[in-house]
Amino acid sequence: MRKDYIPQPINVEDVLLPEELEPLMEVIARNVHEVWAKNRIDQGWVYGSERSDSLRQHPCLIPYEELSEQEKDYDRDTAKNAIKLMYKMGFRIIKGIDDKHNQQ
Repeated sequence: MRKDYIPQPINVEDVLLPEELEPLMEVIARNVHEVWAKNRIDQGWVYGSERSDSLRQHPCLIPYEELSEQEKDYDRDTAKNAIKLMYKMGFRIIKGIDDKHNQQ
């Protein structure tokens, strides 16, 4: 790690999200996990009951539904902060009625 690097994330603590975005946050959280897991598997990682970097084993290489609430909360926080950042930047999320992805 470079000693001169100081992370400066945009503060989104003051952003209040509409309650109707809760289901979207859960979908994003699930997808965050799926993307992470796919990347790990593509890199040769496999499930292991304990994490081992040398053996490329990780206990979270399981379906999202089987993760502990603590692990799910990590993904939920990522999703929530991404949506809050969009709102802070002036974007709004509007559910489309014609979008083919909404029919899944």
